Parts: sequence; structure tokens; C-alpha cells
Amino acid sequence: MEHVILLDESGTAIGVADKQTVHTDSTPLHLAFSCYIFDSAGRFLVSQRALTKKTWPGIWTNSVCGHPAQGEAMTDAVRRRAGFELGLTLGEVRLVLPSFRYRAELDGVVENEMCPVFYATAATDPAPNPDEVEATRWVPWESFLSSARTDDAYSPWCRLQIAELTALGANPAAWPTGDPAHLPPASATF
Repeated sequence: MEHVILLDESGTAIGVADKQTVHTDSTPLHLAFSCYIFDSAGRFLVSQRALTKKTWPGIWTNSVCGHPAQGEAMTDAVRRRAGFELGLTLGEVRLVLPSFRYRAELDGVVENEMCPVFYATAATDPAPNPDEVEATRWVPWESFLSSARTDDAYSPWCRLQIAELTALGANPAAWPTGDPAHLPPASATF
């Protein structure tokens, strides 16, 4: 059984909950991550969530999202989920937004997460897991930004994240590394 790490308002772990049952109309605050993956040509991998997902089925979003396991380093969790969801091996994995937090709702299901954001490079081509991912596309970053800013087919967390990511600069490869001291305390195993 996969768990999520429950958090208090300071980001300190206060327990765990079953991932399959935690997402409801009153989802408690928990720890997650998002990752934006780029290839050697600088293209961004956008993914569409599987139509069978409980939360945001069929929605286009950033490359991969997930929840770290208890005691799992965040970068290890990013690599694990990229492998599981996208069949990808990652090269570089770098923290860029350590303190991102959001709450969003769709069809009565709430996401409520402290969700550090990572930049990564793909070392292999994607081979998506159909239970997790409906489709993927490699797209130029600027084209993705133009679409995601104006299209509700993209996840709310992705749209909020890109507002902060673009403030880091136009070239994702040059985004500065985020300070791990600003991560939620529950992710101390960075």
C-alpha cells in the first residue's frame, strides 16, 4: 500500500495516510513533488494523466508528479516516479521551487499539497505506463507556456507553478537551484 506523508501548516510530518483514500472533498495537507523534464534539445515533456486516475483524469500537466515515501529523499522519489509513470531514466535532477504550495479542486476531489518543484533531464525516451499516463508530447518550452497559460486542459498546479518558474528565467536549464533549507521539514531527507 502506498502512503502520503501528512503535514501540519509548518510542513512537519504528522502521520501518513493511504494514497488511495486520502484524496477526497477534504484532503488533508500532505507532501508531494512536481517535476519538469527536458530532453537534450531543450524540449519539455508534457504529460496527460490517465483517464482512469481518481484525481484530474485526462488533464494535461507537467512531466511527472508524485509523493515521496517515508524516509525517501525527494530526488529519489522524483526518479522513482519518472521511471514508474514514464519509463524514463533521468540524468540531472535539481530542486528549483522548494516551497511551492497549492490547493485545488475538481469534481469534488481536492488536492492540498506542499509540493516542491524540480527540473530534470531525460537520459532515455519515455515509455509511459498506461495506468498512469494517457499520452506524452515533447514540446518547445515557449509553446507549452503559451498553451498552459490560456488552456483549462492543464492542471491547476501546473498553471500556478509556471507562473513561478518563468520568474526564474526564460531558459529552464539555467534556472537557479532552490535552497533546500526552504523545503518542508518533512522532506529533510532531500
